[in-house]
Amino acid sequence: MKMEEVQLKELLVQSLVHEEGGVQVYEAALECAINEDLREEWQEYLEQTRKHVQILSQVCEKIGIEVDRSTPGCQVVQHLGAALVRAIEMARDAGAREAAQLVACECVVLAETKDHADWELLTKCAEELKGERGEALESAVEEVEDEEDEHLYHTKGWCRELWLESLGMKAVLPPPEERKDVKTAIGAARAEQARDRMR
Repeated sequence: MKMEEVQLKELLVQSLVHEEGGVQVYEAALECAINEDLREEWQEYLEQTRKHVQILSQVCEKIGIEVDRSTPGCQVVQHLGAALVRAIEMARDAGAREAAQLVACECVVLAETKDHADWELLTKCAEELKGERGEALESAVEEVEDEEDEHLYHTKGWCRELWLESLGMKAVLPPPEERKDVKTAIGAARAEQARDRMR
């Protein structure tokens, strides 16, 4: 079965637009980070996300895809990213710093969930594409996918533990996902199970 070129282009361009929005989400989230370990992690993820924008731009160029951000799908992706940034700003402007940090963390998890899904799809596309186009996409996936896994699983751990802390319950900070350098769903599940031994 032949891959649909129009949909491949749409996936690549939406992924690029989402990474661009991710830069803005991290910039807004960093304004709300009061935990120094979290701030350091998000600063690293911001730099990686900026690099992901460059990598996807280069992939589009190598594959011969003109980046058109005006497709209906791209407009939706831009809208969702802007909504996450606005949610973070609303929480920040409300004045409760711990609550703003939680909202920022939740927004990062939402953004990284789509990011993770995009890169899983791009991995599947790289397996199907042949020649230089396949090599270009495969190289990008190899460079980025582990970082995307880390972004999602570590931030989900941060979100859980910061919520527990806000509820007056015993939290493990930095979270087990961070301590164990988790990069898979199985690893994240194991880290969460091990958290009781870390308290």
